[in-house]
Amino acid sequence: MGSREIINLQVGQAGNQVGESFWRDVLAEHGLDQTGIYHGSDPVQLQRIGVYFSEVNSGSQTKYVPRSLQIDLEAGVCDRVRNGPMGALFNPETYLHGESGAGNNWAKGFYTEGAELIDSISEVIRKQAEQCDVLQGFQIMHSIGGGTGSGLGCLLLSKMREDYPDRMLSTFSILPSPKVSETVVEPYNCMLSVHQLVDNGDLTVCIDNEALYDISVRALKVASPNFTDLNGLISKVMCGVSTSLRFPGQLNGDLRKLGMNLIPFPRLHFLMPSYAPIADSKSQSYQGTSVPELVQALFDRRNLLVACDPRYGRYLTAATIFRGDISSREAEVAVQDLQTRNSNQFVEWIPDNVSVTLVSVPPVGQKQAAVALSNSTSIQELFQRNHEAFAAMYKRGAFLHWYTGEGMDVMEFSEAESNSQDLIAEYQQYQEARVGSEDEDYYEEEEARSEAFSD
Repeated sequence: MGSREIINLQVGQAGNQVGESFWRDVLAEHGLDQTGIYHGSDPVQLQRIGVYFSEVNSGSQTKYVPRSLQIDLEAGVCDRVRNGPMGALFNPETYLHGESGAGNNWAKGFYTEGAELIDSISEVIRKQAEQCDVLQGFQIMHSIGGGTGSGLGCLLLSKMREDYPDRMLSTFSILPSPKVSETVVEPYNCMLSVHQLVDNGDLTVCIDNEALYDISVRALKVASPNFTDLNGLISKVMCGVSTSLRFPGQLNGDLRKLGMNLIPFPRLHFLMPSYAPIADSKSQSYQGTSVPELVQALFDRRNLLVACDPRYGRYLTAATIFRGDISSREAEVAVQDLQTRNSNQFVEWIPDNVSVTLVSVPPVGQKQAAVALSNSTSIQELFQRNHEAFAAMYKRGAFLHWYTGEGMDVMEFSEAESNSQDLIAEYQQYQEARVGSEDEDYYEEEEARSEAFSD
């Protein structure tokens, strides 16, 4: 069976910076250097390398080229990647950029500047897709607080939903947070993006800057974290999530299986990632990483990459991915044990709702690690927080002229707001649902109906 391919799209400044960090880690795990030449010694490294890489024979050497597009609305970011240490890794055709940038404006990325670039991006995606044997889907990395990652990222998502309706669309979306704000209109950009993600995405892994800063300061002991520190954390999670796609493992061998295990209702596809162990390099050698400890850490809010508290919600589903030499029985028992101890935090109407995946290849420099993706109703906290910030500005019509000036209709803001409110209400509804509650209502109605009939 050949590899089922994924095409990666990194959009905007944040998307490309995270992408660089992700590819650096992936190269190391597959034994490739920064030009894509293999120097490894373990045959497992090449077994499923076709998921993310195309094999190219250049002269006597085989080169592995990432199936990835580097996209931005200004040249600077693409030039930096092109001239950086990994510039020779990517196909020169896959650098696509505009000239003027999006100026932190969602409407520019979606309607004006982005619309000018979309056809040339679609053409490159089409070429990449045609070279695949069995394309399983796309992975988009973007931030939804600025203009390019949010506006152009969403335009790409809706275009791909049209062009590839039966492929999986997964995103790694970096959400803005009030404590780490870069621009005042972030709540607008975020609200408009979530509106599109709800309708067009299949799987959205949410990451927020506030949680990343918190982990860097508290666990990694970095006094003032920079983007390199934060991106390193994101790429650890991305590598963990994609491990079961890139290496032979048990369960979750592709994006669709991952989705099947995690998404009970199509709109509720926003996932919270967590990683373990997280420790600074000095104390790492003093910490044990027994399997129960890893499981405990994965479900600890301090290891979550989103700033919300799962104790105030309930888990609908979760997928745990263990890396390294770990026995399946040990992992399953530890997960089962945690679920039994905290049974009130897991909905009881989805049995066996935590899946366990094992991959024998550990991250570079570690013996064991684990990643979890959780679909928890507590994520409504994130949407609620953004909703409040959005409503405060929108009520007064602040900054709207920047968006309507790009040809956008004010009605779109109202639509996005009500879609977000519906999403929050849906999470709340399933948080409160109990086994049999619907059946009981049904029987009560039936009883009332039959009594009325006999009267």
